[in-house]
Amino acid sequence: MMIELKTEFSEYIKDFEEKLKLLFRGKENINQFNLAAKLPPLVMKEILAEQPLATAIPEEYGGRGAEVKECLSVLAAASYESLPLSLTFGINIALFLEPLAKYADESVKKEVFDRFLYEQNMGGLMITEPDYGSDALNMKTRNSELTNGYSIKGTKHWQGLTGLADYWLIASRAELADGGLSRDIDFFLCDNTKEKQHIVVEEYFDTMGLHMIPYGRNILNIEVPKTFKLNPESTGIKMMLDILHRSRMQFPGMGMGFIKRMMDEALLQCKNRMVGATNLLAMDQIQFQLSKIQSAYTICSAMCVRSSKISGIEHNLASEGLEANSMKAVVTDLMQESAQILTQVSGAKGYQTSHVGGRGIMDSRPFQIFEGSNEMLYAQISEIIVRQMKKQKESNLFDFLATLKQTAEACHYFKQELSFTLNSTLSQRKLFDLGKVIGRIVSLGYVLDLELKGFRKDLIDNCIMNVKQEVRTLICSFNFDNSSQVIEDYKSESSWFNFA
Repeated sequence: MMIELKTEFSEYIKDFEEKLKLLFRGKENINQFNLAAKLPPLVMKEILAEQPLATAIPEEYGGRGAEVKECLSVLAAASYESLPLSLTFGINIALFLEPLAKYADESVKKEVFDRFLYEQNMGGLMITEPDYGSDALNMKTRNSELTNGYSIKGTKHWQGLTGLADYWLIASRAELADGGLSRDIDFFLCDNTKEKQHIVVEEYFDTMGLHMIPYGRNILNIEVPKTFKLNPESTGIKMMLDILHRSRMQFPGMGMGFIKRMMDEALLQCKNRMVGATNLLAMDQIQFQLSKIQSAYTICSAMCVRSSKISGIEHNLASEGLEANSMKAVVTDLMQESAQILTQVSGAKGYQTSHVGGRGIMDSRPFQIFEGSNEMLYAQISEIIVRQMKKQKESNLFDFLATLKQTAEACHYFKQELSFTLNSTLSQRKLFDLGKVIGRIVSLGYVLDLELKGFRKDLIDNCIMNVKQEVRTLICSFNFDNSSQVIEDYKSESSWFNFA
């Protein structure tokens, strides 16, 4: 039975945080559940009974209204205790419920939302294929129209919640009369509980982290009703970009609680760990390392504020690649760095499977890979900048960034370093280097906006200092002429033993 939704979200999220704390850390044990193990089904049932996914369901269907800041708050509350739990919510919210609310046929919405609210159902998204990972436009999963619906055939893999989700949104391409496939992409709703729509899991993958979430290879040979086809505003490719960009803009929600947990644990460890007559916190290098986690906390906070403003389902984000890619790539880099720092200052304890830092390294690492690897996203950021500079016939990087709304304020911290003519034909490695620079300048812009809203000034000042140092280091890397290549047949004349 559905619990009554509290009218005040602040009251709800406070209760939800306490519930998660009790479940994951309990009264007696620091970690009630092994962080490297799957969550017991009864515990997940107890968590879903709190209806966290109601935040992503429109009010007219009994939900909280799909307000971004509430969705991000739920993700943050979950990731403070468990990053895999937060990702489970993120998959449901950004990759299923929000696209369903925006693009599904009105005739199917109520039943699906009711099953989420009353029956604790879950949903996911299927895009990736074994031979076409990030190359989604060349996917081979095909759909063909039937008298009363559509047939969908193909293979998908690495979908979070494989074999666990009740519903799926499936990307495919329409089969043409000559047997070829359409250039555009279609999305279909699939009810995995129905016989003709059941997806066969051929294999479950043995993942290194995120053990709570099953991943695997799925074989599709299903039939869905005609009303299960999603309705794009223009093209299916733009619909996919809108979905993926909105999802990337919700990564700061998952990052928020996780980074805060890394910071809290690192502060506690360094206050209590004595070395001689002082604690670790008295050491200059420790101060620097922990200030980097606090900078990550500040940047992630700023991203959450920005995302809350621009990423609601009322906006079309298909053309917002610069901000979406910057948020996803930068925040996931910061998550991994924060986990590494906590593990380092924890010493031998950090090497335990049950340690929140060591486990955090493994659980946050795939965030830099899935939904577009960070290398690819940074390169895309650079390509966006280079393309716009060409269009405006501007060759000086600083002069261009000073006119771009996402970088106009923050770029002035780096006027000297950025005042050079940008080569419009950059190598891949240079696109990656430049993308990391631009992503951090965009992120610093969010921090400067946050300062104007009254966010704590000492945190802002520390963050600006750390970002300035990092950007200047990255610009040096970009300007360094490195053309090193891998030597495939390296074994000849390279055994150290012969030279000892």
